[in-house]
Amino acid sequence: MIWALLLTPTIGGLAAMVLRPNWPRRALLLLAAAAHTGLVMACWKVRPTPIVDGWMAIDAVGLLFLSITSVLFLAAAVYAVGYLVRESHASSDDAEEELPFVNFPEAVFTGCLLLFLGTMTLVTVSRHLGLMWVGVEATTLASAPLIYFHRHHRSLEATWKYLLVCSVGIALALLGNFFVAVAARSAGGSAAHLTIDSLIAHAGALNPLWLKAAFLLFLVGYGAKMGLAPLHTWLPDAHSEAPSVVSALLSGALLNCAFLAILRTHTLLFAAGLAAFSSDLLVLLGLVSMAVAAVFIIGQADFKRMLAYSSVEHMGILSLGIGIGGAATFGAMLHTANHSLTKAMLFLAAGNILALYRTKSTTRVRGLLHALPITGVLWLVGFLAIVGSPPFGPFLSELTILKGAIDAGRPLVATAYLLTLAIVFVGMATIVLRMAYGSPPSSLRAGRLSDAHATCREPLWSVLPAISLGLVVLTLGVYVPPQLSDLLHRAAIALGAN
Repeated sequence: MIWALLLTPTIGGLAAMVLRPNWPRRALLLLAAAAHTGLVMACWKVRPTPIVDGWMAIDAVGLLFLSITSVLFLAAAVYAVGYLVRESHASSDDAEEELPFVNFPEAVFTGCLLLFLGTMTLVTVSRHLGLMWVGVEATTLASAPLIYFHRHHRSLEATWKYLLVCSVGIALALLGNFFVAVAARSAGGSAAHLTIDSLIAHAGALNPLWLKAAFLLFLVGYGAKMGLAPLHTWLPDAHSEAPSVVSALLSGALLNCAFLAILRTHTLLFAAGLAAFSSDLLVLLGLVSMAVAAVFIIGQADFKRMLAYSSVEHMGILSLGIGIGGAATFGAMLHTANHSLTKAMLFLAAGNILALYRTKSTTRVRGLLHALPITGVLWLVGFLAIVGSPPFGPFLSELTILKGAIDAGRPLVATAYLLTLAIVFVGMATIVLRMAYGSPPSSLRAGRLSDAHATCREPLWSVLPAISLGLVVLTLGVYVPPQLSDLLHRAAIALGAN
């Protein structure tokens, strides 16, 4: 089963790069995405047997992250097929300064999408620190060409910044692997092969000084990929310049992979009796990330960058929840799913806005509910969900994290948490509501609005994935299925929650 999960998108990606006709390639994208989701669903019923001497296996935490990744990719694949059709019929005359049009090889785009899924799958099933490092680095290489889709100088700048920052981070994480190996050897070498299960079994014998140093390197290295401030500098540019379907995967799935790598090392420190050290660092970076995001969201002039900074905020929330521990750990696991689904929905809606208005400027998008009724509703619903309004899923998970902070006797942390959430709410509301209401720009009314019916402006492929994700987010706000609740509890216990 694990080999099938890895090989399905990988072989599909390689095949997509050599297929010449477009429609077979697009069909392959959908089939591979659906097959991967089917395999993941099978893993919920029968847990796959570990392979390669325990180097690859699926535990509760890995299954949660794998499920999120697979569901998001299936929604993104449906959107991507229509997106590629629309791009193939576009012309340079349709584009404005904000959307320069240059033909991009569809084979490379589709192939890299599938390879991206394969590399993220590798991260979620890795039970060896070295193999996980390889998987995280592979996600960078597979996704970099996707960011450069439009081949504009801003896309090139964003791609290089992404490669540079993430490569420096991954180099530090590699050094962290070396430090863990030293910690194991200095304690007798019983866990020197770096499988997570073996390291945890011998955690009490590991050298605490080297282990702390290793966690610092992991936190900085993988934290850069996760988008924790002040290591987040690549994220706003990459999310803004990449196609919206790619931004949905970057924010909803890729960031989770780096978060998972940090969780694995935090679990190791917890087993070694050093949880206080790693927890305090996670709380600190979580609050810093939320504060930085709150500052940059206020008055943001680019709605895709606004969503990117929102991702920085929510990565901070996840880090904070894990650092607090207890009930907040369960809240963080639930929030991982809620944030991923909601942010993917928002980025897909942003893609529809960008296609009609031809600008990412928040000041030039007006009358969204009139110009794109379905997308406008999704935009408002996504905003309410992402800022933690009831009855949506993020409200429940953020409230659980707040309760965990209060139960842990951390009133200052709880206060700072609520304050940053309030600032983000005000900052995003100012932008989102202004975009949704009012009258569309005169140039839009005289041009694209009068030339097409609403159904033509909002084809089914462009709204159905976002609607599906929104319905799941709404459901998780009022009802968490028993199977999911059980998985979240097992994941929280594995991460040290009581």
